[in-house]
Formats: sequence, C-alpha cells, structure tokens
Amino acid sequence: MTDETVNTPPRRVEPPDPVDIHVGARLRLRRNLLGMSQEHLGKATGLTFQQIQKYERGVNRMGASRLYQISRLLEVPVSYFFDEMASDAPNNAVPGFGESAQAPLEGPEQADAELLRRRETMELIRAYYRISDPKQRRKVYELIKSMA
Repeated sequence: MTDETVNTPPRRVEPPDPVDIHVGARLRLRRNLLGMSQEHLGKATGLTFQQIQKYERGVNRMGASRLYQISRLLEVPVSYFFDEMASDAPNNAVPGFGESAQAPLEGPEQADAELLRRRETMELIRAYYRISDPKQRRKVYELIKSMA
C-alpha cells in the first residue's frame, strides 16, 4: 500500500428536511413546556443531550420507535409532533380529512408561533398552570386579557 491518499469526492452536506425541523421544534416546545432539560430527556431515552439537540434542530432524523419513546416520555401522542405543519411541507401522501381541515401556520400566525418558543412565554404558561384554583386562574386570565 502506498502513502497516497485516495481521492474521495467531497461529502455533500444536505440541509435538514423541513419535516425534521418541524418535528424538532415541536419536541423543543413540549420539552420546554414541561420544564425538562435536554440532559434529562437524554438520560431518560439513553441518549446524550447533544443528540437531543440534533433532533431539536432537525439535523438528525428520529426513527419511528424513538419518536414513539419520546412521545411517551413527554406525555403526548405521536401526532403532536406533526400538528400545525405547513401544508406546503414535502409530502407524497394523499391528504386525508385531518390535513384538509387545518389551516397552515403562515403569515401573522407564524409570529405568534415564534412567541410560543420564547423562554418568558414558557415560564408564564408554567406559572399559570401552577395556580390550582380554577377560579383564581380564570381571574388571572381575565386580568391579562384586560391589560392587553
């Protein structure tokens, strides 16, 4: 064998698939709503927090069994990860009743979706749901509505 290096073609790095990005964003949203760290979710699934980060960014695709495992840990159905997916996402499947009934997240609604990803929003939602008395919680809701 010689010391010559073998000419290998440069590796083509493909951008993450939009579906993987959406699923990862939903994973991050739910994890944050529960106040769970990437490290904690990683330990519960037998993964590193770096792998959870890659899932959340859509860099790595989750297999069906991993998606099912994570849905159980986050206490949501698997379909949660596909909720609110824009209708223009690549999809070779024929749309069913559910796909035609839901409006895609586009335009001004997209800005609202970005607000839901903020840490401050997550903390406010968690604090709101820690109010155990439904009457008090309703009063807080009415107060915030009147201030807005």
